[in-house]
Amino acid sequence: MLGGGGLVAVNVYASATEGGGDQQGQVATGQVLSAPTVYCPDVGSRLTAVPDAARADVDRELAQLDQQIAAAYQQLTQSAAAIEQNPGLADETIMNPLKEKRSESIQRISDAIAREGDRPQGLDDLAACTLRSSNQGDGQSATPQGSATPSQSGQGSAAPSQGTGAVGQGGNGPVASDYADITSVQPNVATPAEQPGGSTGTFSSSCGVNANGLFNSDNVIVAPGVSNGAHHFHDYIGNQSNNAFASDQDLANADTSCADQGDKSTYYWPVLRLQNGKQERDADKPGGGTEGNAGQIVTAKEVTLTFEGNPTSKVTEMPRLLRIITGDAKAFVNGPANANASWSCTGYEDRQLKDKYPLCPSGSDVVRTFRFQSCWDGRNIDSANHRTHVAFEAPDGSCPAGFQAIPQLVQRIVYDVDAPSLQDGGRTVPLFAVDSFPEQLHKPVTDHGDFINVFDESLMRKMVDCINSGRKCGAGADEQPPSQSAEPSGTASPVTPPAETQSAEPSAPATDQPSSGRPSPDQPSSEPPADTPATETATATATATATAPGSGSGGTGLPRVYATASPKKTSTTKSSGGGVISEPTQRPDTEAPAGSTAAPTGTAAAVPAGQETPATGSQTEPQAVQGGLAETGAHLWPAVFGGLLLAAGAALLWRTKRNSV
Repeated sequence: MLGGGGLVAVNVYASATEGGGDQQGQVATGQVLSAPTVYCPDVGSRLTAVPDAARADVDRELAQLDQQIAAAYQQLTQSAAAIEQNPGLADETIMNPLKEKRSESIQRISDAIAREGDRPQGLDDLAACTLRSSNQGDGQSATPQGSATPSQSGQGSAAPSQGTGAVGQGGNGPVASDYADITSVQPNVATPAEQPGGSTGTFSSSCGVNANGLFNSDNVIVAPGVSNGAHHFHDYIGNQSNNAFASDQDLANADTSCADQGDKSTYYWPVLRLQNGKQERDADKPGGGTEGNAGQIVTAKEVTLTFEGNPTSKVTEMPRLLRIITGDAKAFVNGPANANASWSCTGYEDRQLKDKYPLCPSGSDVVRTFRFQSCWDGRNIDSANHRTHVAFEAPDGSCPAGFQAIPQLVQRIVYDVDAPSLQDGGRTVPLFAVDSFPEQLHKPVTDHGDFINVFDESLMRKMVDCINSGRKCGAGADEQPPSQSAEPSGTASPVTPPAETQSAEPSAPATDQPSSGRPSPDQPSSEPPADTPATETATATATATATAPGSGSGGTGLPRVYATASPKKTSTTKSSGGGVISEPTQRPDTEAPAGSTAAPTGTAAAVPAGQETPATGSQTEPQAVQGGLAETGAHLWPAVFGGLLLAAGAALLWRTKRNSV
């Protein structure tokens, strides 16, 4: 009886407290070890004038600086237990050696520039790094400010902090406080008024959803010629030859996934992953699992590429091979000054988040939006820090002095993923997060998008003419004539106008069915992906005529939002974050956090038809998610055996007692 009872107790306790060893790093919400992350001043943002002859050497050293930080962060996480016992160990074994390596790389950058021009000043001061707490359980801002200064020794305290929340499959985030319920966010979208002489047309390009699985961890803009220059995986649509070694000629000669073969532009962004225990093909590779980017890559449900006009002026043609990066991949440690991705949910796109992932209600999909810089200096297709040759519009839509308006690229990416179960660390419904540099901890504020213009010149002229004349052209637009409607250009026109008595709460579109939370990646294909018939998109648009929450018929002045429409351009408020950038015109205006009423980005532009339908099939077999009832039962067989022993012992004791009487 004692043996059987003990076996029952031990087995039940072990099953109840099991950490799910097969599911890497997924732990229940509670007090979890949250080691600091590595903060190093961004050298690249200080380099606003690099001679062309020195650019290759400088790019190579900048990539080396990123590699050094990634290696230091990996060493930090591997030594977390030892550092907790001896905080000074971090300075001795990680931070001091990192400072020395950075000093050497920075010296080589200065030398390369000095050989061709004036030696840059002040770079040596950027060698020292600090350790920053990654604790987000205290309700503070998700984004540390970039204005913090290193301690006198150049290093900070290495003592790990205690944070609340899940630590993610890769062990480096996200945490529970990285998510916000979209229904609790107040509408925060504003639109600049159109003025006489503005350009109100739109041009759409349909390039699929990367169903053929084109991924790599390179970044040909930031780190040309350097493998794994991004330290995280990118989704690619459009140009099919984008990798670290692609030349301008390679891009011009490449195949494209775009329906209009005149668009060979490359559009790319960090992949979104479900942290469900699955081992993807990059699980043991740089940029993937070895750098904390773990879990199942999610193929987007829909990607919309819309080029919009300027509310105050006509637009001019983009120069061929123009490069634009929007957002900041290092915003968690740099501060939010250059953050520029927005997160929302279908049916709620008048509410946009910058520093939180959205928790969407059932039937609503996650929406990720990038609004690219739309003012160009008129001379350069790139700049040393990849920012100063382009700028954002002012709140009224005007460009800074010396800049001219170009078509604004708006990328809208929709994912069929469920709101994760934060209360159990994502065991029941897995967490989702974007790939990031390892030390950036998968924070949503680090999201970013990249674009290289490889439009045929004739197609670019057609785009500009269409936008300047107020038409809607491109994929699915049927070359519509200039609109006579008083509604702002780019706003989706519903098939049936909403009724005046309609509820302010949105009705879910027919295409937004609840997801299993575990979409499979698609098999690579040698053929360009097929497009969904235009009638499907038209049907989806017809079902999405409900007004957005908070934008009913009560005359609030908020624009209507449709579930299948792209966010429209917005006015914004300047951030006071401490990101390092040399020209204030390059800083995108940042939105207020959840619950604020003064934030940018958001309402609707028409969605082009012809979106690609992801192929079925899986590249690898998913691992089972831990903690389910069936799994618990499978592990309780020793308890069943113990229970039988206990019952048999009790029966034997009863019979013995009865016979003795």
